[in-house]
Amino acid sequence: MKSKNILILVAHTDDETIGCGGTICKHIEDGYKVFAMSFTDGVSARSTKSKILKKDRNLSAKKASKFLGFKWIKNLNFPDNQLDKIPLLKIIKEIEKIKNKIKPSIVYTHNFTDLNIDHKLIAEATLTAFRPTPDSKLLELRTFEVPSATDYSLLKHRKNFVPNLFVDISKFWKKKINALKIYKTEIKKKPHSRSYEGITNLAKIRGNQSGLKFAEGFEIIRKIYK
Repeated sequence: MKSKNILILVAHTDDETIGCGGTICKHIEDGYKVFAMSFTDGVSARSTKSKILKKDRNLSAKKASKFLGFKWIKNLNFPDNQLDKIPLLKIIKEIEKIKNKIKPSIVYTHNFTDLNIDHKLIAEATLTAFRPTPDSKLLELRTFEVPSATDYSLLKHRKNFVPNLFVDISKFWKKKINALKIYKTEIKKKPHSRSYEGITNLAKIRGNQSGLKFAEGFEIIRKIYK
């Protein structure tokens, strides 16, 4: 029987809302249970006031999950922008614990070409943790885009993010924007791509590419049809 559990693996709290906030709402409306796991505190690389920022970030994450309807299953709070100092195997093992606990049928994570080092490593660890095995419940692995990380990547020897799945989030667009307002300290001023205007423009572009008003785009890394 197909699992109705979905898992979102993100480097930082707020990535889930930016990357797939509308899709989260759609899954929940369709009867799925959505869980998320984050790996860094998201702030320690920025300021000497990181303790205050951590508290604010954690509170925002709790409010956003309640507002959108998903559940944080684990927040590891490794130092921000320093996942390259953590053994990759340790990250993989943490993911495998959650994988074995909830047995998701769909997994979302960062794209492999993101500029942010934390994003890249979570993508790599996710691919390893969910390698195909006979007992796996995973039917689909998808990566999402995060403005100012995915769009800033200019890799010469690897393709950039090219969505091959578009999810109609028109019905949930206002809800996504209101969820982003909970993370207001993470939103930049225009013309930054992670401004409200930039995120809105991206959703319109993905909509234009798929005949929709607003859409979120994903790359399907692996899909299994049973």
